[in-house]
Amino acid sequence: MPRATFAGGPRLVLILGGLSAFGPLSMDMYLPGLPALTRELGATATTGQLTLTGCMLGIAAGQLFIGPLSDSLGRRRPLLTGLVGYVAASLACAFAPSITALIVLRFIQGTLGGAGVVIARAVVRDLFSGSAAARVYALLMAVMGVAPVFAPLVGGQALAVTSWRGIFVILAAIGVPLLIGTLLWLPETLPPERRHGGGLGVTGRTFGRLVRDRSFMPAATSFALAAAVLFAYIAGSSFVLEDVYGVSPQSFSLVFAVNSAGLVGMSQLGGRLVSRVGAGTLLRIALVGVAAGSTATLIVTLAHGGLAPLLVSLFVITSFNGMVFPNATAVALAEQEGALGSASALLGMSQFASGAIVAPLVGLSGSHDALPMGVLIGVCGVSALAVNLIFSTAAAVRDAAPAA
Repeated sequence: MPRATFAGGPRLVLILGGLSAFGPLSMDMYLPGLPALTRELGATATTGQLTLTGCMLGIAAGQLFIGPLSDSLGRRRPLLTGLVGYVAASLACAFAPSITALIVLRFIQGTLGGAGVVIARAVVRDLFSGSAAARVYALLMAVMGVAPVFAPLVGGQALAVTSWRGIFVILAAIGVPLLIGTLLWLPETLPPERRHGGGLGVTGRTFGRLVRDRSFMPAATSFALAAAVLFAYIAGSSFVLEDVYGVSPQSFSLVFAVNSAGLVGMSQLGGRLVSRVGAGTLLRIALVGVAAGSTATLIVTLAHGGLAPLLVSLFVITSFNGMVFPNATAVALAEQEGALGSASALLGMSQFASGAIVAPLVGLSGSHDALPMGVLIGVCGVSALAVNLIFSTAAAVRDAAPAA
């Protein structure tokens, strides 16, 4: 049940969805130009992918810092500061003189963009709980799902009239209306009486408690591993599809859009089912789907299979991730009253840190080998399901123990 009326309705959901979309926008829009960017700056495939890693590490670090800060200062001030900085950092990326400078600037861009990602999640839990929160997270997934559908399409088409540098100018331009919308229509959702003092000691103790929390960590770990599957796909698919299978940048953007549409569709199906089935059960079903698609991807890349089976398996993993993310978030944050910003930060940090780890690994064998991407997707997808099954079994044993 909601704690409060979600004043502003669809408009506020659109704003929160836009803030949540900073991650996919910052990563996906420039993907069609990543091979060209790598060549222009004289970098290897692995070094080029570090521009993606830098952004993901920044988003992880930004959430880790800004989430706890929003528990003590409220949501609006850290969010507005992050939005202003994101616009400036995106413009700076457009003028990066070298691959090293771009990696650093991408880290800064991600750090500032992380404010929108972590605070949007915390705002939902300020206002909603239980299945109501899961339904709102599913709505946000629909809004933010538009980003990976259209971002590579916009990026691919923009490359017909500009270079990869122009894409970063577009990202800066997108930040401006979000800043204005936040100023005008996003209220403060954490009143002073629900805030708590900050400081490194308090933050460290809160994170320590969360890491030991059996209601938080299993869902957060499965969430992070499923995210690693998605990020391995994001980091490797442009090289694999364009350099291995000969797909054009424009066709790649269409493939990416179809997969992202699957993610949005599955998230909305989950939103309709969650009140009847429960977030925990939907999370298990989604993880089974991710594991199945991940295993198929590994088999296809090991066997040097054709393009069609690879595209089907990638569609499966992206679609079922659309059901993993809102339900894992709802399960992980369900019992975190009083530390929602910190819990949201740790959840988001684990998501983007896992992505930052796998992103450079997909290019270990160069841009003409699909196997590293397949192995990473296979291992992480199966591991996400295994964590869920192991901890669920352990919880059932603990619950049954007193009756034995």
